[in-house]
Amino acid sequence: MALPISSPSPRVDRFQQAMESVYGSFSLIEDPKNWSPPLKSGGHRGRYLWTDAFGVINLLTMHHEYSRAGGDSGSDDRYIQLARRLIETVHDVLGRTRDGVSRLPGATESNPLGGGLRIGKTDEHGSDCDGQYHHYLTVWMFALNRMAMASGDMEYNRQAVNLARAIHPKFFVDRSAARPRMIWKMSMDLSKSLVSSEGNLDPIDGFVVFRILQATAAMAGDGEVLVEEIGDYKRVMERKGEHFVSSDTLDLGMTLWTVHWFSEKENWASNLATRCFEQLYNLFEIDRYLARNIKYRLAFREFGTCMGSQCQSQQTTDKERAVDLKTWSDAIIAAWDPYMELSIHDEYTPQDLRPITRVMYASALNAGGYLGPEPPTLQK
Repeated sequence: MALPISSPSPRVDRFQQAMESVYGSFSLIEDPKNWSPPLKSGGHRGRYLWTDAFGVINLLTMHHEYSRAGGDSGSDDRYIQLARRLIETVHDVLGRTRDGVSRLPGATESNPLGGGLRIGKTDEHGSDCDGQYHHYLTVWMFALNRMAMASGDMEYNRQAVNLARAIHPKFFVDRSAARPRMIWKMSMDLSKSLVSSEGNLDPIDGFVVFRILQATAAMAGDGEVLVEEIGDYKRVMERKGEHFVSSDTLDLGMTLWTVHWFSEKENWASNLATRCFEQLYNLFEIDRYLARNIKYRLAFREFGTCMGSQCQSQQTTDKERAVDLKTWSDAIIAAWDPYMELSIHDEYTPQDLRPITRVMYASALNAGGYLGPEPPTLQK
């Protein structure tokens, strides 16, 4: 049996504790290949797509850290197996109708992602009901891609490509036009829009993640698999012009994370990263944000800021900017650390948000591993 990760870094310890608060004690799992993820992700039938996507990525980071700490990851692939089981469970739950009886329309047993994946919202109807979000789906595609890179099994990247092809046309209006636009939220079966407005980050998410999938596919000998889809996102970005940089901490962090693959390579990404940095400077340099009472803040959104800032700090060649990004990230984590102790009841985080908060906390603690650039090299 593999022992828990051993490391002198308290961040690694807290990382594992946060993950185990959602997914149970990993060291006590006798048979990782047959592990059943506990129903604690905060979503319908125990699964929530965003939480589990970062859960998969964090498990792969644990595999990476275990190897660095001296474990023989080749003979003991416990965390790879746990990530595999979490992926299978998500596909079996969120790739089906809410009653679990059938696959979503368009999906088959051989192509379980042909109908997309539900968000996993607990309510079937209402203003915050279940459905499909483009930005959740791209995060799941990225998690599958990281699984392919970590395990060496390119079938996971092919699953991500299948998901990309299935959902892409459903989120576009006038896709063949010179100026297409996107839809923010679709119904569970992708038959109609639930929120027809355009997500701020959705086209950039698609443009970056689809390029990552395509680069991996090329490395695996699958060719250029998403050329038309990538072109669609590019036209939406050109139509929108300069990207709006939000002061919302999660949106800001996810923007930094998404563009960091290209921020030192392409002008659009470099300019956007600079504007995000300026927004962060306005928020944090004079402590206006951190001075706010913590009960009026949401931890998981700020952990998104941390994750994006750290990935950008690792990528930028601007040493002063890198230091500032790391400093701000550390300050946010330090502010929330006392409330993340497992023995303490976090009165400022609603119970339904605790799973996503714990998983995002882990991602914020260790934004290395599989959250940052990995081979293959992305081409323009």
